[in-house]
Amino acid sequence: MNKRSRFIIILVVLAVCFAFLWPSISWYARTPKDQQSLALGSLEKIKDYTIVKAKEEVDFLIETAKANPETVLEPSYDYLVKAAKKNYKDNAKAYKELGIKENAPQIPSVMTVGAILDSFTGTNARGDLSSVIEAKYRDEILAAKKRYNSSVKLGLDLSGGMNIIVRANLDEALATKKTEGNEITDEAQWKKDAMAQTIETLTSSIDKFGLTSPVIRQQGEDRIYIEIPGAADRESINSIIMGKGILNFRLVDEDATNAFNIYYNQNPATTFNSDGKLIDSSIIPADTEVMGYYIKDDYGLDERTGFIVVKKEIALDGEHVKSAIVSADQTTNQPEVNFVLDSEGAVIFGDFTAANVGKRLAIVSDNKVKSAATIRQAINGGQVSLSGGFSVEEAQNIQKVLQTASLNVPLEVESQQVVGASLGEQAIKQGLNALLWGLAAVLIFMILYYTGAGFNAVVAQILNMYIMFSVLSAFNLTLTLSSVAGMILTVGMSVDANVIIFERIKEELKNGKSRAAAIASGFDNAFWAIMDSNITTFIAAAFLSKLGTGSIQGFAVSLAIGVCSSVFTALVVSRLMFDFNTEVMNRKTMSIGWGVK
Repeated sequence: MNKRSRFIIILVVLAVCFAFLWPSISWYARTPKDQQSLALGSLEKIKDYTIVKAKEEVDFLIETAKANPETVLEPSYDYLVKAAKKNYKDNAKAYKELGIKENAPQIPSVMTVGAILDSFTGTNARGDLSSVIEAKYRDEILAAKKRYNSSVKLGLDLSGGMNIIVRANLDEALATKKTEGNEITDEAQWKKDAMAQTIETLTSSIDKFGLTSPVIRQQGEDRIYIEIPGAADRESINSIIMGKGILNFRLVDEDATNAFNIYYNQNPATTFNSDGKLIDSSIIPADTEVMGYYIKDDYGLDERTGFIVVKKEIALDGEHVKSAIVSADQTTNQPEVNFVLDSEGAVIFGDFTAANVGKRLAIVSDNKVKSAATIRQAINGGQVSLSGGFSVEEAQNIQKVLQTASLNVPLEVESQQVVGASLGEQAIKQGLNALLWGLAAVLIFMILYYTGAGFNAVVAQILNMYIMFSVLSAFNLTLTLSSVAGMILTVGMSVDANVIIFERIKEELKNGKSRAAAIASGFDNAFWAIMDSNITTFIAAAFLSKLGTGSIQGFAVSLAIGVCSSVFTALVVSRLMFDFNTEVMNRKTMSIGWGVK
């Protein structure tokens, strides 16, 4: 491989690594601390914050306009200026369509606070202004949250928080299913699906209670590992973990729904008490109850869009749902949700739908109506299709609800550990100091012992660390104290490749070869020695990563990444630097140790 090819490869690698590393740089170096704190919170907290900020900003703008409508806002309000200009253009277009072009509003030459407020017209002008401001804050915080999700994470031993290991008693759940008369042909697949559903429900429940976005993953066959960065209440977490998801199908009472909505629109403040219970239960039939109808909002949260009155009697329990998928209708190509019921559920559902054709059937999850589709015909055989103009996202949400139906898997907390944030900050400083001092000591030794050639090793080591962090960021890996230990060990091990190469080159120079010939022979003779040692180290790291858990796995992953990057920097980067000095700088001698030329 010639030096041009090596140079191009190095540039490509550096560019790709920078793209991988950019989210981490943006998060840790360019995102303000207050925005980081908001982004690490739950979606509910983000929504509450943006709503409050929007109200404060609207009040500030109105008060400013009252004091002096000619006030020009600072550059941080440029987004409002842009929105106001769009409003003026839309208003002018509306005037032209009505044939009163001469009265169409014009965009002011100077956009003052009064001009901005005047651009928001209509009966809900304040609400429209608030929506623009809320969208600005929401987009900023959600963008920061996205950067965090794509960056290198700090483990609990560095950032503080809580970790929990939960055991799912799959054998007991399976035995219960069989006792209830359910036929399970593939027990291994049933356990796999049960674990997936449990993890999905725990993720939804933990975030719903206003906690920091959790890390939840399966360990082994029947254990779940949960990490919650930041402060979290131990009792709240335990109550969430021991809870169960609830899903069922109920019939919608259309007459009661229409009557209730009329009543609610006339009495919005006196319909429910502080606990969300009806103050006057007589406004709906005794065999029904009121539930909110929810869709996903711009934050990805459940947003209530109305109320539906459903029968208290459960038509079909969610435990009868075996599987659910999203597909496209063959005629309309619109998304639809198809799910399969077990044998008992198929009979129940077939009889029920036959008796209620033309009526709506609500899918209820955690006392929220997620869908209310019309029964068009009797549905027999257990193959059910839900359609109704769903978007792809809506269909996927319904699928998720169906897949995380009724959880009957007993959960048991095996261990629970809380790590303080102050301890994490201390660990970060100690880990960084160890890494920097170790790297500095190795590089100083290489320069002192190998003089000019030691500079090549310095550059290779710095690029080695750069590539390691980039790979960690690319795969969204978590940086823990054990990962830092793996990096520190890699610093000492990776320089070994440079030592082998330098010593080989010194031997060739002592044999009387020229600089170019000594470099070529040194790299060729050192190649397999470097590959043998690093391949064996990588194999050991791979087995540790696969078979180990927790800190062992973190150590092994960082070691494996370091082995690969060190081989690249030693054989490609270092070789290019030697060849550049030889062929471009036309150097005939070499500084590669005391007394060696």
